[in-house]
Amino acid sequence: MVERNTGLPYTRALIENVNINFPAVVRRANDIKTRRALKKEHQAGWLLKAVSLIDLTTLAGDDTFCNVHRLCNLATRPISKELLGQLGKPDLTTGAVCVYPNRVKDAVSTLNKLDCAHIPVASVAAGFPMGQTPLETRVREIELAVADGAKEIDIVINRTLALEGHWERLYDEVKAMRLACGDAHLKTIISTGHLGDLDNVYKASMVSMMAGSDFIKTSTGMEAVNATFPVAIIMMRAIRHYHDLTGHKIGFKPAGGIRAAKDALQWLTLCKEELGDDWMNPELFRLGASSVLGDIERQLYHHATGRYANATYDIAI
Repeated sequence: MVERNTGLPYTRALIENVNINFPAVVRRANDIKTRRALKKEHQAGWLLKAVSLIDLTTLAGDDTFCNVHRLCNLATRPISKELLGQLGKPDLTTGAVCVYPNRVKDAVSTLNKLDCAHIPVASVAAGFPMGQTPLETRVREIELAVADGAKEIDIVINRTLALEGHWERLYDEVKAMRLACGDAHLKTIISTGHLGDLDNVYKASMVSMMAGSDFIKTSTGMEAVNATFPVAIIMMRAIRHYHDLTGHKIGFKPAGGIRAAKDALQWLTLCKEELGDDWMNPELFRLGASSVLGDIERQLYHHATGRYANATYDIAI
């Protein structure tokens, strides 16, 4: 069990004199992208690990109880039982189910009926995806989602405060939302594609952790630019710095643009190398990558059978 982040008093010195070596960051990012792919049983093992880290998500305007019910069923059995048997894996679930606040009750009740209450229900809240509603409204939305059973809350920061350099005000807002979470874990989306430069990415990451965030997350998945390796490297280095200062391990979640199994493998590689083995579990690393699940199963099917599934193969049945 990972100890909760208790946060720090706002400490301006931690975000002053930030100087990012951009060419070095790009070289590091390119190094990961050009690695040789994992093969055979090593690839299969890492792909199964990736499935266990996925926040399986539905954030559609037409979400209904039926949508959420299907999502929860998929979360409890993301890979077909037959295929898991061939791979020697007795059981596998995703890291969480993520829904809008007014669908939290549906997700909680469905997972309880499926005897899978151990799968946490996460809820986007606090004016997601723009974060431009009044703070009081954002706090109340968090409180309602937690009251309905959400174990994790995914908020998005007010990017205006970051772009204008109002870091202490941003700290105060995130801290207020952390308090509203109570026992639920706070996953703070810094929306890297909107922050302008890597210096701001580092500062927003550090401020969010100082304010008590349990996770920091790259993006909502709805921006024009979502998870990229350069911003992830900066966020992971901020996590390492914060851990050195406080002893608290902060989780990391990339989201947006992760669509292929090879993408998931690259993200796992980056996490392992930058943060270490302690982060390679759902308590500290998640993938915002619901759409990648189909390709992962196709790759696992190929590993188990030696051939790729045809168009009629039904996944996760």
